[in-house]
Amino acid sequence: MKPLIVLIVTFLIALVAFKIFRNAYELALSARIALSITLLFTAMGHFAFSEGMAMMVPEFIPFKKEMVYLTGLIEIAAAIGLHVPQLRPLTGWLLILFFVLVLPANIKAAMEQVDYQKATFGGPGVTYLWFRVPLQILFIVWTYFSAVRN
Repeated sequence: MKPLIVLIVTFLIALVAFKIFRNAYELALSARIALSITLLFTAMGHFAFSEGMAMMVPEFIPFKKEMVYLTGLIEIAAAIGLHVPQLRPLTGWLLILFFVLVLPANIKAAMEQVDYQKATFGGPGVTYLWFRVPLQILFIVWTYFSAVRN
């Protein structure tokens, strides 16, 4: 829920700021800024809650904690790449692939009731997927229209 709030609030702030200072609504740029801030926000979780996030990684993947750190770094790199015009389309496509690839970790976490912040098995459970899967789809669509298509 927090990433969605960060995404929407940042998008609205950027939209209003561009309207005030440039006298135009910069939809795509506001969307990229919001996505970048959201990626930086979620990347912080990879470092602050690495133990719990490692519990989300499927069993067949080795070096779970290192994978959590790597995915955090990927999110930081993507947040930057979204603002480099020459890298934007590639970053967008790779970010879409990233969102698809991390969905199984979110499904595993829901099925096993992982609370990644506490590194326990007391999380929200399967009902969380009713929010998480649509959120992941939103991230994919948001990325496509703000970075790939634009």
